[in-house]
Amino acid sequence: MTVIEKAKEVVKKVPVYWKAPPKGRYMSYKEILSFSVGGFGAKFIIWGITQLMISVGNAFICNTVGIGPMPVYVIWLLSVLSSFPLTALRAKMIDNTRSMKGKYRPYILTMGLPTAILGVLYVWFPYERVPVFVSYVFILVINIALQFFYNFFNDAYTSIINVLSPNTIERSDVISFKAVIENLSPSICGIFMPLFARLITGENTLYDLRVYRAAYPVIFVLGFVFSMLIYTNTEEKIVQAKTHVIRVKFMDALKAVAGNKYFWVISLAGWLGFLEGTANSIIGWMYNYQEVCSAGTYSLIVTITGNASFWPMLIAPYFIRRFGKRKILIVTNLMSVGFFLCMLPIVRQTSSGYIIWLLTLCMFANNFITTFGNLLVTGINADVRDYQQYITGERIDGMFSAVGLIGTVISLATSFVLPALYDFAGLNETVLQLVRPESANVYDVLYDPYYFVRVSTVLVVASVVGAIMNVIPYFFYDLTESRQKAIVAVLKIRALFEDYGNGLLREDKMGEAVQILRDADRYDGMTPAPLQKVRGSHAEKKAARRHNKAVRETREQIEIAALVKEELRRFDTPEGKAALQYAEKMAEAGLDGFLQVPVQSLAEARAMPRKTPEEKARRREAIALADKMETAKKTVAKHFQNGIVPFDNAVLERLFDAEDAAEQKLHDLLMDMKAAKTAKDKAKVETLRQQIKAQRAEKTKVQRDIQKATDEHALYYRAAQPFLDAQKLLRQRGNYTHLDEILARYEAYETAAAQS
Repeated sequence: MTVIEKAKEVVKKVPVYWKAPPKGRYMSYKEILSFSVGGFGAKFIIWGITQLMISVGNAFICNTVGIGPMPVYVIWLLSVLSSFPLTALRAKMIDNTRSMKGKYRPYILTMGLPTAILGVLYVWFPYERVPVFVSYVFILVINIALQFFYNFFNDAYTSIINVLSPNTIERSDVISFKAVIENLSPSICGIFMPLFARLITGENTLYDLRVYRAAYPVIFVLGFVFSMLIYTNTEEKIVQAKTHVIRVKFMDALKAVAGNKYFWVISLAGWLGFLEGTANSIIGWMYNYQEVCSAGTYSLIVTITGNASFWPMLIAPYFIRRFGKRKILIVTNLMSVGFFLCMLPIVRQTSSGYIIWLLTLCMFANNFITTFGNLLVTGINADVRDYQQYITGERIDGMFSAVGLIGTVISLATSFVLPALYDFAGLNETVLQLVRPESANVYDVLYDPYYFVRVSTVLVVASVVGAIMNVIPYFFYDLTESRQKAIVAVLKIRALFEDYGNGLLREDKMGEAVQILRDADRYDGMTPAPLQKVRGSHAEKKAARRHNKAVRETREQIEIAALVKEELRRFDTPEGKAALQYAEKMAEAGLDGFLQVPVQSLAEARAMPRKTPEEKARRREAIALADKMETAKKTVAKHFQNGIVPFDNAVLERLFDAEDAAEQKLHDLLMDMKAAKTAKDKAKVETLRQQIKAQRAEKTKVQRDIQKATDEHALYYRAAQPFLDAQKLLRQRGNYTHLDEILARYEAYETAAAQS
């Protein structure tokens, strides 16, 4: 099929799948387009705030406002320290969010608007008319606010793809398509900012305050308006039972995430590679300080280097399907090391006009292959969160940010490295007095060719080291695409049985889960055919490729079937039987006596052997049980001295229903208000304004009651978790025994549907 034929095929599918997704997928074309165009707006905000947010070497703070590296370091340090409690608060809010609009969507609005406002205030503050200490205080306050609002908005935007689809291949496809559209924002900014700066100032400078004040408010307003498409036109789809109640306590979630080995792999890659991007500013410095080209030429260079990010977005889905995320990440990071090494001899020359073009070529190549990494890391993060739900039973995405505070501590520990490198290379007050004594901005050292080369060389070497450190952890990442599909299949099976046990199973919603069960029976124990070598005539090669594709698909189905069957048979294994024995003892002891059931202590559990996979699994479960028992005993001693009082889940359900009703009523009132304003009915507008005020107060009251009830529920859960887990395990075992009944119900439903 030619490219034109493929394009025509896609166009034909648009009206068919505009509102309903294709079979096996979860996002309609309208939802994908809204997510992508909304991402175009979100990227405007992200790009703008990234240019402004405090960091050592930030152009706005250092080059425009004129604050030196050490004061910037102190302000940065204080703002980062403020992020610790703010990140914990953010994580708790995300993981305990229950809204008609979802886990992340509400924050696109509620965090996006204040972020845009803060960005406008940032550039319009009168730095040139106030004492420098006042500027320090203002920048600190703004950055503390951004630590909460901007990071919350950015988390919501980057993480929402995790819950828009549980299909890892669909997520990769959507991420690639979205990246094509969203990255137009920074490309547009990169192309037009030099020309706009020339128009405003009459000079080749990007660091004039007038440029920021004229351009950035427009960027933030446009960004917020476009980002609202995500808020209005997407729907979150988390795989869990309808009756599942969120009960996330901060420390519990923290421990759960800390036990996720894949989280540590991807986190270490980021933490160890903190120097990789240090060379990215060299081209801008070469233009601004060495004046090696005109504003028009620099705009072309920015366009070329920015365009490097476009092409990987088109071909990434194919490479992900063919090679998998892990292999691509390893190869691209190793290639990045090579491209940075190629820059070393180039940055040592500044007098020749062609040098900037050689540097552009290296940056184009590096941007091209690192874009793969940026695309894949988003998909990997989503896969890791699916794995977290698989091993813990809770969707605790927000706590990944909280545990990520360890990375902030590491950043604090390594934050002296970049200022030290700058100082070592000559970017300091002493050198400034030698080369440009009339200047007060330490970055003006870069006007001197010798020190420009010296600083640039040091930054390139640092980037090489960062790229090498970044790739090492990915050699330990083994969560394949097929295993992720198997994990999601198991989550769907668990949700099916939980809804069955709670009497909420609907035949018209069972189709996908039943098909998973049928496929598991079909592929269980199957041995796939071997792959064929692709050789011979054109027809033979084509047949071999078709055969190999079918074999790979069969292997994937076999792996999914194996994990599904392992889930269904887990109560028949020695480990499963032992867990059931403990659960039965806990259940027999009851809520008042389960703490007296003898279990291994934490020390004894940690001393268990761990040579084989089975021994490791038994040891891990024993440690988890011992830890839960210790937590339960402490919680009971502190909060339930007179005995554990069961929490009535119906309270939360009633409050959730009341919240949904209040939100719907508020929406209806706002729509009525809009109609009344259009009709210019002042009396009705005033009446509706009062009703909206009262309704908002009612919604706030319900949300306060929900928070109070959620806290009570979490406290009860900590106190009774071993007992509740035992009950849950016994119910699950009981539900799994009804597999034949569930399948019979669906077969009867299928027969009735076919006859009608």
